[in-house]
Amino acid sequence: MVAVTLAGVIISLSGGGVAHNPKLSTHSASAGHRTSSATAPSSIEAGVEPWSLSAPVSREAVVANGAGLTILGGLTPQGSSLADVSTVDLGTGAIDVAGRLANVVHDAAAATIGSRTVVFGGGSPSTVAGIQSITSPTIAPTGNSTGSITGSLPQPRSDLAVATVSAKSRGHVMTTAYIVGGYDGTNYLPSVLATVDGRHFFSAGTLPVPVRYPAVVALGGKIYAFGGETASSGSTTTATDDIQMIDPKTHEATIVGHMPRSMYGAAAFVIRGTMYVAGGQVPQGPTQTEIEAYVPRTHQMLNAGLLPQAVAFGGYTTVDSGGSSIGYVVGGEVADQSGTEAAGVASGLLQSVISLRPSPYGGAAGSASAGSPYSGTLLIADRGNDRLIALNAARQLTWTYPSASMPPPPGGFYFPDDAFFFNKGTGIISNQEDNHTIVEIAYPSGKLLWQYGHPGVPGAQPGYLDQPDDAYLLKSGIVTVADASNNRILFISPAKTVIGTIGNGVDTHNPPTSIAYPNGDTPLTDGNVLVSEINGSWIDEYTQQGRLVWTVQMSSVNYPSDPQQLGPNLYLMTDYDPPAEGRVLEFDRQGHVSWRYAATTGDAMLKKPSLAERLPDGLLMVNDDYRDRVVVIDPTINSIVWQYGLTDTPGTSPGRISIPDGFDLLNANGTTPTHPQTG
Repeated sequence: MVAVTLAGVIISLSGGGVAHNPKLSTHSASAGHRTSSATAPSSIEAGVEPWSLSAPVSREAVVANGAGLTILGGLTPQGSSLADVSTVDLGTGAIDVAGRLANVVHDAAAATIGSRTVVFGGGSPSTVAGIQSITSPTIAPTGNSTGSITGSLPQPRSDLAVATVSAKSRGHVMTTAYIVGGYDGTNYLPSVLATVDGRHFFSAGTLPVPVRYPAVVALGGKIYAFGGETASSGSTTTATDDIQMIDPKTHEATIVGHMPRSMYGAAAFVIRGTMYVAGGQVPQGPTQTEIEAYVPRTHQMLNAGLLPQAVAFGGYTTVDSGGSSIGYVVGGEVADQSGTEAAGVASGLLQSVISLRPSPYGGAAGSASAGSPYSGTLLIADRGNDRLIALNAARQLTWTYPSASMPPPPGGFYFPDDAFFFNKGTGIISNQEDNHTIVEIAYPSGKLLWQYGHPGVPGAQPGYLDQPDDAYLLKSGIVTVADASNNRILFISPAKTVIGTIGNGVDTHNPPTSIAYPNGDTPLTDGNVLVSEINGSWIDEYTQQGRLVWTVQMSSVNYPSDPQQLGPNLYLMTDYDPPAEGRVLEFDRQGHVSWRYAATTGDAMLKKPSLAERLPDGLLMVNDDYRDRVVVIDPTINSIVWQYGLTDTPGTSPGRISIPDGFDLLNANGTTPTHPQTG
């Protein structure tokens, strides 16, 4: 038996929230669109935190504490129940042991009532009625708190959820915890229980549709339950799409709307006064990445974006309230993924923590681009699959080359290392690194327009290339490319004549005479090119005539890749192959690093990222080559907030790629925002 858990969902801030955290509120205060009765709710930015849990866990209880999160119990990947209580500092990602429950438990729910955190029921391993209590941990914890059995539910109950409502009464704040849904080992339980002390209970209503694993929140003094598993006569799991509302004042429970699909194990939040439902599991179907906003006034569910990681059965809670509220999904599990819903770790239990906050980009909830970090068309050089693909803002596959109707060029289409739009999106230039060729094709017809190099045959003589990298078509019609193994940058005319060269073929950094194994030659707005030299970790700026403008050795970088200019003295690049994780960094001409993304564990970690570019909204899109995905990082919160591809799971079906090695963005008006000087 299993249960989604929820605690700390509040109306007015009480024990379920955390104190003001400057790191959290600085971003959220300026992000997103404020919700009002006259406008659609904000879409959501969901980000994988750059740190991970100590171990994978699912079906645990999570509450907000004075400075972060408290995690109680749960299941291990081996299926064992836990008694662990730990705290998470949301500012640093530090995870500390805070104590132990009296009994191991999973599938329970928890709430903070007064100075105690109360854990209701759960599986231990069978369904239990016991109520456990522990002194509410704070950061930093003492690590020696021991829980105790403090009471019993009216009957055994697991797979339940809890929402709390706080209100002032006679000058005091009183918190009422509402227990919704659950299972006693045989029956699905319709009764909604309420308690103000964690030991005594009274009826708050009866669900029209008894469910397990509902996603539950409280708003405006009412309790809302989204979906849940339903009883079935056979062995097949069934679920509901019902949205059930409980009014504690009248003790009435009614169905007030429907979700887009029947599912269970989702997470729910109130963020800036709007209810959101994220993730969940479809019976006999995929684990979800969709985020939906619920509008009680119209009874509508509106698309509010996508999670960067499919997840169900994670602990969840909301931190703070009002304009600074942020939702968190902790751990969880993935059963199966497919199609455009696919993102993140393919299957199993998760170590990740995902934050949810109003999005500062993309359209509002209900729009076609809700929560998307880009608009228009995303082009990906899917190197491991020897193809180019295009996606729309909804992460849907719209174009593939080669295909049955678009044959490859003579010599084949092998190892596409990069691909960029040109001529207002009517063409694409791509270099095939290990095929030693450059091709230009028409978009979207795929017709071959131009080809340079001898397929499969490296060389340095005229008409030959050896590992070409980063081919661009300049607006003058000239092609520039880093001819890496020949240690030179070439400028090639439409007539296939080399009309300019940087480097003399010698693998040595000796500007302006020679360069050492270049893999980047980014055109700049003034006509110069930005060069990265792998050997020695040098970054240079040259004119097209070969004059050196500046050079710097990045001593902290092991393998510089594809530098981009962000400002007058600000640049972006990846460290493709450091001793451990891959990195993304911003730096200046003096070699000073001003920002770095260098997550070292879990799904947040990069492996051999080859290209990073800044999108118009300030986000950074990155090829995470050897984790088989393209990701978007929000540098203000250091989180992966979007992903295409299943992590470490290559494939060719929709939602999957293999060793992506290049990308480009085309706006609807034909502009290329990351390289307007060549598009």
